[in-house]
Order: sequence, then C-alpha cells, then structure tokens
Amino acid sequence: MPMYHRARVVVALALLGCVACHPATTDPKLVSEWMHTLYGSVRVERLSPPVASRLLTYATAALYSGLAATSDKLPPLSGALNGFPALPAPEKGQQYDATLIAVAAERVVLDSLLREALPTTKSAIARLADSLDAARVTLGVREATSSRSRSLGAAIGLTIVSWSRTDGFAGTRGRKYVAPVGPGMWINDAPGNTFAAQNLSGASEFVALDNPANIMRPGSTSDRGLILNRPKRAVSTLPAVNMSGMSEPYWGEIRPFVLKNRDECPVPPPLAYATDSASVAYRDARVVLETKRNLTAEQRAIAFYWADNAGESGTPVGHWISIASQMVSERRMSAEDAVQMMVQTAAAMADAFIASWHYKYQYNLYRPRPYIRSVMDSTWEPLIPTPPFPEYPSGHSTQSAAAAAVLTARLGNIAFDDSTGLSIGNEVRRFPSFNAAADEAGMSRVYGGLHFPTGNVGGAALGRCIGAKVVTRFAAAKKA
Repeated sequence: MPMYHRARVVVALALLGCVACHPATTDPKLVSEWMHTLYGSVRVERLSPPVASRLLTYATAALYSGLAATSDKLPPLSGALNGFPALPAPEKGQQYDATLIAVAAERVVLDSLLREALPTTKSAIARLADSLDAARVTLGVREATSSRSRSLGAAIGLTIVSWSRTDGFAGTRGRKYVAPVGPGMWINDAPGNTFAAQNLSGASEFVALDNPANIMRPGSTSDRGLILNRPKRAVSTLPAVNMSGMSEPYWGEIRPFVLKNRDECPVPPPLAYATDSASVAYRDARVVLETKRNLTAEQRAIAFYWADNAGESGTPVGHWISIASQMVSERRMSAEDAVQMMVQTAAAMADAFIASWHYKYQYNLYRPRPYIRSVMDSTWEPLIPTPPFPEYPSGHSTQSAAAAAVLTARLGNIAFDDSTGLSIGNEVRRFPSFNAAADEAGMSRVYGGLHFPTGNVGGAALGRCIGAKVVTRFAAAKKA
C-alpha cells in the first residue's frame, strides 16, 4: 500500500477520536478524508479529467446521501440532480449512525465505479472504509445500530450505482471517432517523444532515462511537463488517459448532473480560421507566440502550478476538490456543510466537462501548436505538452470557473491558501478569492501555449454560467 494512502488511514483513525464524547455526531473531516483518498485514486489510476469528474460526483453524492439519511439539514438530492432516485429510508423508531451509513454507501459506490482499478487503489478505499467503520464502533456505537446502519448505507449505495448506469457512460465506450479533416480542424500533433515510456506500478514510478522514447526537447518543457503513460490492461469503465490518442470524443452525450441539457449554457462560436496577419485568428495566435517568447518566471510557475497533468496529479478536478477539502478545517465547517459543498462543487465540474467537451467536439478547433508552426514559426513548441482534444473552449477555464462559482456562493469572496501541490514540489499559493484562482488557472493555459485567449475567455464564461445554475438549483431544492 503506498505511503500516501497509509498516512491517510492513520489520520482517519486519529481524527475520529475527537468525537468520543459525542459518538452520535459526524466529524466533518470524514468528508475531507474521503476527498483526499479520491484525489490519490484519480492520480494513481491516471484518469482523464472528464472521467475523474464523473467518479467524484457519484462518490460525493453517495457520501451526501449517507449523511442525509438521518439529517433534517440535508434535503434529498432528487430536487437538484437529474434523474436522482428515491433512496431507501431508515426504519421509524430505530437508531442509526450517520457516519456508518455514509461510509457504507461510499464504499458500495466506489467498489462499483473502481471495480477495474489497480489493487493499490482498491486497498486504499477498503482500508479507509474499514478504519472509519471500526473507529465508530470503538467510540461506542452499538452492534445493532452498526449493523442496521451498514445495511441502510449499502442499500443507498446500490441505488446510486443503479442511477449511475443510466447516464449514458456505457454508450460512449469503445466507439470509434473519426475527426473531421481540413483547414482549422483539430489534430493531435504532439510529438511522440513528448510522452514517456516507463515501467511503474500504483506504488512507484520508474522512468528509464536512457530509453529513446523518453527524450524530450531541451528548453521546451520541464520535469513538471512530463506526461506519463503506464501499462494497463484494456478496461471499459476506468480508462487511463491516452495522451497520444484522443480524449473522450463522446463525453458530451453523457447526462448532465444539474444542467437541463448539455448546451443550456451557450458559448459563441470560435474565431473563423484565417492565416492572414490582419485576421483576428492570427492576432489571437500571435498573443500565444509572444507570451511564450517573453514568459516571466512567475508566468512559467503559474503554468506548471495549474498543469494538473493526469498521472502526475489528481487532474484539475482533483485540484479544486482539494481546495474545497482544505476549507473544511480552515472554515470549521460542519459535516453537513462540508458534504453539501463537495457535491455541488463536484457536480458543477462534471457538468463543466460535459458541456465543454460537447462544444470541443462540435467545433473541433485547432490548437496553438499546429497553427503557429504552420503559419508563424515552424520550430515553436508550447511550454507544456498539448492535451489530446480540441481547443475551444478551454476545459481548465470552464471547470475552474464553475467550481469557483460554487465555492464563492457557499463561503463568500474570501482569501485562501492552496497547498494542493505540496506533494509534487509546489509551494503553497495564496489567492484573494476563488474567482481569482479560477482566472489564474485559465490564464495558465495561455502561458503554457495550450489555449488561445478566446478559448480561455469562452471557457470562463461557460463555467460561470454552469456554476450559477448549479447554485440556483441546489438552493431551490433546499427550499422545496
């Protein structure tokens, strides 16, 4: 078991000791501990951001529903999430433990969604669940109550699993996609030597530096820009990111979690393709070219800070869930407030990926690298390797703006510290607000040479619209 996951289990056992005098209450760190473990699972499994967003939304819905089963502070998710089913309810007159219900529900959902995961991932989930369960019993929850709570939680989890199988995900697996060809159309032209061949497991990574496949262009990237692939058997439900192929061309067909439909929040069409130096498209690309040529140390640091490459991190989805997790203790939130924040943030990001991926593959817009190399500078390379999907609108900008809108609505326009990147060598960064962090995340992709300014602006507007609709619909469900 990786040291990261062992440490999380030890922390989980320790944190529940604080509720010894009130064994019926749920410690809010229960929520953040699950989020930390999920971040690690997304990283180890090398999930693409869209796949990670789906996983995290079902996981947070399970945790929420477990705690809501015995709470009058948490309204049913059926009023906010599309197609959410009626859940099994506690028997009247019987005692239940909310923590045990939530743990059981979470475990059932994750056992289903992560059924094709690496053994290390499955072990991490099982150990955390077992530790949290055992801690509650140690703190005085009676056996009859424990058994009853586990049974209810498992039933809730199974109902959520059934709901997850109706979202259209299965229909997007294994379908061939032929990208349109022509001027201005997207192609995945990242050079093969950008992507490193390697030998690794879920616990360790080894990159053979003398392998010719690992050669990288000096000065065009850094160790933070190295995107790693790993040997993994073909799976249909938990695919690792394929950086040399294309990422989830049919993701826009998945049922949104909150949006009424995938294009409820419209975006303007991208700039028309043109190579004339007087065209808007040329000027947009020129900004990217000049930005890379004159990149400051701070801009370079920002580009790497928000890169959140699959395999290296928990992806951009995990980054914002990590930020939300840090707020649980910093703002001294209750378990109910914490889990509401998590499910809304996760749902907003999931819908952000559904919407932005729909538009990406609708427009199939070219990336800066092929345009700049063919029109301006044949030797130009982005700072960070280009990801395998079309440019417009920026996914980073969309999901960051959506997450920031939810966090701002729940916590206010507050300054905060983000320590997400400590484990991969980044310093703690302080931001004056969640929206400021989202703006920086979006600009990081321009600094990295991955997006045009219009892609960033379009994505940010789309994300703000999605975030606002998530906030409004959860608020309406709470009043109903």
